Amino acid sequence: MNPQDILRYVDSLHRDKNIDPELLFQAIESALQSAAKKQYGEESDVIVSISRDNGAIAATLAGEPLGDDQIGRIGAQTAKQVIIQKVREAERDALMLEYRDQIGEIVSGMIGRADGGVATVNLGNVEAILPRSEQIPGESLHANERVRAIVFEVRPSGGNRVRVVLSRTRPQFVQRLFEQEIPELNDGVIAIKSISREPGYRSKVAVSSDDQQVDPISVCVGYRGSRIKAVREELAGEHIDVVRYDNDPEVLIPNALQPAEVDQVLLCDMIGRAIVLVQEDQLSLAIGRRGQNVRLASKLCGWDIEIMTNAELEEQIERAVGGFSQIPGITEEIAQSLVEQGYLSYDDLSVIEPDLFMEMSGLSEEEVDRIVETAEAKAEEAEQAAAEERRVRRDQEKSDQAAPAKEPAEGNAGGEKAPLEEAVAEATGTEAAAESEEAAAEEQPVADEAPEAESEETTAEVAESEPTETEVVAETAESSEADVNKQDG
Repeated sequence: MNPQDILRYVDSLHRDKNIDPELLFQAIESALQSAAKKQYGEESDVIVSISRDNGAIAATLAGEPLGDDQIGRIGAQTAKQVIIQKVREAERDALMLEYRDQIGEIVSGMIGRADGGVATVNLGNVEAILPRSEQIPGESLHANERVRAIVFEVRPSGGNRVRVVLSRTRPQFVQRLFEQEIPELNDGVIAIKSISREPGYRSKVAVSSDDQQVDPISVCVGYRGSRIKAVREELAGEHIDVVRYDNDPEVLIPNALQPAEVDQVLLCDMIGRAIVLVQEDQLSLAIGRRGQNVRLASKLCGWDIEIMTNAELEEQIERAVGGFSQIPGITEEIAQSLVEQGYLSYDDLSVIEPDLFMEMSGLSEEEVDRIVETAEAKAEEAEQAAAEERRVRRDQEKSDQAAPAKEPAEGNAGGEKAPLEEAVAEATGTEAAAESEEAAAEEQPVADEAPEAESEETTAEVAESEPTETEVVAETAESSEADVNKQDG
């Protein structure tokens, strides 16, 4: 094997495949050594070395140097196969190292195929995959489109291949998009403290700034919402709430629950729960559609948030004190202390730390164990009763829905509605649609394309000043009902 050929081979692979030259020299040495052992015996003490300067090969057998003619007799074909295998392994290791360093970082590539929900993305030196589970719900990816995602996982695949898995659903993807659109994040002027996300629907981003003269929310939103709009377009229209971060949970939690207005926050440190009190008209807005707002706020703040009105809290406290007092060994004073620490149900009591309970109540370890066992049994009974109640309610709803279909209206044997009844039903349905849309409108997040330096409240006022589809539908409903009344008269 010509020394100059070895040097050219190593240099070419280093430039083309980005493989460390030392790894290539070691691979060639190992290949030649394996080939030599096939010739001189597997137990033979053969050592092969290659000069990194001039590519010269030196070999020894049991400490005795081998001449050039003996080295040349080493099976060339065997050495070639081993070299190819070693080079492939080195190439795989180099790719593994390269992409493992990029885990959590954003990459861009061209979609090759998008069959069966799984998309392949060409990143240049490797073909990555974007599984359906890591795609934003509702988005549609097509071949030859450019897509951005973060590197989620890197692992070896069959043979010498590398499997790179991408993701567009992780919270880190939102953070990387913010960093690309907002230079102040890279400069350290503002910082992202926390992100919670439900891909395709809504994200909450908590930001802060050490400079009192810099409003981090306005910086992230940009002039006329230009910056946040660019991020939303990449996320297929996902709503993004940018909130102000604060080290004090009593300040951060109300910020995270925006646009709902919070009256008071009660922190239960022992169990990591925050009870948030709101007015009745703010209850649905704080909870959000299907509980989305409070769920994202809980993830953002790291607290288990429960939304209640004052009346609901008083009712729960009264119920909890009465229920705990029925457990043998718990006095009313102990029950009151438990409630003050945020324990409001048998479930809460069943997971209490025994040491904390002993310190709080002055009870012995045996008494605490008996109380916890009783609480666990009562919690299971309550859960079974609640499940049975839900089952009965579902059955009742099904029977109520089936009843009108079996019993046609009296005096209308064909089951068809009279013209007047049909008009009334249409008007009533229109009113119900208007009420449903009004309720949905109350739960919508604050518009995130707000002008720079304007607060979320200002954005909400601007949105309310414009006529909405709900008002148009409501006016149509009122007009329809008036026509029906006129016909009836």
